[in-house]
Amino acid sequence: METNLLNDDLSLENLLAHWQGLTHAERETIFKMLGRMDQEDLFLNLASDYQLEIFQELPAAEKRSWMRLLAPDDIADLLQNMDEEEQKTNMRYLDYPTMIEVKALMAYAEDEAGGLMNSRFARLRPEMTVEEAIRYLRAQSKSQIETIYYAYVLDRHQVLLGVVSLRELFLADAKITISEIMNTDIVTVLQDEDQESISKTFSNHNFLALPVVDETNVMKGIITGDDVIEVIEEEATEDIQKIGGMEALGEPYLEIDLLTMIKKRAGWLMALFIGEMFTATAMSHYEGEIAKAVVLALFIPLVISSGGNSGSQATTLIIRAMALGEVRLKDWWRVFSRELLAGLSLGCILGLIGMIRILLWPNHQTLYGEHYFLVALTVSCSLIGIVLWGTLAGSMLPFFLRRVGLDPATSSAPFVATLVDVTGLIIYFTVASLFLKGILL
Repeated sequence: METNLLNDDLSLENLLAHWQGLTHAERETIFKMLGRMDQEDLFLNLASDYQLEIFQELPAAEKRSWMRLLAPDDIADLLQNMDEEEQKTNMRYLDYPTMIEVKALMAYAEDEAGGLMNSRFARLRPEMTVEEAIRYLRAQSKSQIETIYYAYVLDRHQVLLGVVSLRELFLADAKITISEIMNTDIVTVLQDEDQESISKTFSNHNFLALPVVDETNVMKGIITGDDVIEVIEEEATEDIQKIGGMEALGEPYLEIDLLTMIKKRAGWLMALFIGEMFTATAMSHYEGEIAKAVVLALFIPLVISSGGNSGSQATTLIIRAMALGEVRLKDWWRVFSRELLAGLSLGCILGLIGMIRILLWPNHQTLYGEHYFLVALTVSCSLIGIVLWGTLAGSMLPFFLRRVGLDPATSSAPFVATLVDVTGLIIYFTVASLFLKGILL
């Protein structure tokens, strides 16, 4: 047990920093050591899966007060981690208006704007004066409003007309109306918009909150920056795990059970292993060439790994660029042109190193035979072709997958490496036959 954490520092910041690394028993012990106010602070700042862990250990008599600490969107997140029977049981702890709000939020998918938003926000009418608006916001702030940095101006049908910040409100003349100072150039997100798209909107505009609307511009709620930080972390984790050649875990590493983790990793490993079998098949096809010129076999790992490495570099760069919105489908030709030049340049650099390695190695004539220069030329030209091919394949695969509706992250580095391994052998022995036919082959 992390005794230094238990005995020395139970501050909120330290607990949040170490919470994920603790066992269930350690978390339970620490939580019970805290006073009620500190327990509430910790509970409100934890992710929903950890909140559920605490909530399920609470006595039934206390669950109502703990659940009512949460805003409706956080309650929805908590309930969505429960099975159907638990949801029905715990829904009883909510007052009727909150229960209606929570049920409406739970109707949305978790990764959509509607599933991330809070339906409680500061709202104003356009005909209000600034003085009336400040008094009204003061009254609203006593309820569970997610943030009051912005107030949203709605008509009687809840259509979003504009937005005004508190700073603008306090600086304005008390007698003018809200319609005169509100900003009508509003950045919004649709209620069914994907969380990845929402995170891009936040990063592009640096807002503290964004309004969520339906197709008719009726305002449904707001998404705040803290909600999006979790989304960005979740999306990045998922992409990194896919790039590593596996299914996304969907849970913290130490929380997921061993059997589930094996299942998520075994599928891709089996697929990649089967793919590598084609490498063995390709090598058996060139068995005669290898028997005639054994020296060629010495350089197979060198040239093949170079192609896989260049492909892995390219696919990682393009996947990340796509995730950040820097590259779109229509940019494929620009990417192809850049990677064509990059692949050719990188291939020439590695090809030159490969040639120097053979020509300047001590006893090169003894090691590689009297035709060592042709062997060096074969390896050098093969490296140019394989690195160029690996770079183009790695950069274009994400575009192909995006075009057919799949996640580009699945064109992971191991997948590209396997593809280039097989095709690289063909390139290598094709080049060898051009330079060494009638001499060694």
